[in-house]
Amino acid sequence: MMPGAKAPPLTFVSSRSYTLGVELEFQTLDKESLNLAPLAPVLLATAPPILRPRITHEWIRSILEIRTGICRSVRDVENDLLQTCAMAEELAEENHCLLYAASLHPFARSEDQMLTKDERYERIMAELQIVGRRFISQGFHVHVGMIDGDTAVRVCDRVQPYLPLFVALSASSPFFHGEDTGLMSYRTKLFEALPLAGSYEQLGDWDSFLEEITTLKEAGVIESIKDLWWDARPHPGFGTLEIRVCDLPTRFADILGLTALIQSFVAALAESSLQTTPCRQELLRWNKWQAVRYGLEGTFIDQLGYLGGGRMQLREAVDRLLEKIQPLVTRFGSERYVRMVDRILKDGTGADCQRRVYAEHKDFRKVIQQLQREFWQ
Repeated sequence: MMPGAKAPPLTFVSSRSYTLGVELEFQTLDKESLNLAPLAPVLLATAPPILRPRITHEWIRSILEIRTGICRSVRDVENDLLQTCAMAEELAEENHCLLYAASLHPFARSEDQMLTKDERYERIMAELQIVGRRFISQGFHVHVGMIDGDTAVRVCDRVQPYLPLFVALSASSPFFHGEDTGLMSYRTKLFEALPLAGSYEQLGDWDSFLEEITTLKEAGVIESIKDLWWDARPHPGFGTLEIRVCDLPTRFADILGLTALIQSFVAALAESSLQTTPCRQELLRWNKWQAVRYGLEGTFIDQLGYLGGGRMQLREAVDRLLEKIQPLVTRFGSERYVRMVDRILKDGTGADCQRRVYAEHKDFRKVIQQLQREFWQ
């Protein structure tokens, strides 16, 4: 771009409605010690050509991101991830490491981690300092195709009050630095320490979103939309709404169940006449804290009234949501996948599983080994 020239306006690339893309951030572990190991660059360098488009580096070298292509259904997501994850596990085995699904490693130390060599990451780390060094967490992102920017922004506004339901269902980060944090999703609190992370103000429409981005860029607050670490955000380049609030579930079936739930809920909100009124930020933060602290046993206050309004347990809120979106689940042919959410409600989350195993063995290595065995179950 010539000096002084204006950047081209940000455009939203229209997508086929409700298509899917999924991103999973796996930990790379040393096979013997089961500690985090900076092996993602090795895996990327030795990956076969067929796998390379589906894997990429992340913030630190002990994270390997696996991502799908554009999928029309949750079944497509399942088939895509089955192939890619299986190849990635074989690649890890060949390089004497393991891929581990959880949002925080239970005993790894943040000061031992190595940053990925990337100009943007180095810039961000120089700004964040200890906040960035402690952010050694992994997430699970779901992109849902949106026909235009106005729809993406409208659904982004509508979905925010209900994001704690996804935190509660995906929670997998109770331990950090060898300590029980007392939380179900400590990753969420680490994430909220980052600037421009977590909750966001109501956006309104695409033009208002553009104005917000332009203002932040001109003020030097962000360089691009990638610097907005909101719990959900429109992704103009992909033509999607990206749900970013979830921990990484510890079971493959939970990943599929949550993907199906998110797809159907986003579609329901896109087609709903629900009035998007500004929510009280204190109640948004309270609901999110309840999910972070107590998981499905926490309390939820339904500000927008989509689930009938009032105060309820998060577990009940999930049940109401499942009932509300059933017509969309049927339309997408996702009944089998949404039933996987019922298993989370019955058997607990990854955080519940980790605590059960640790209570029995008092050994974090046993926790990792158990979750490794159960990932494909």
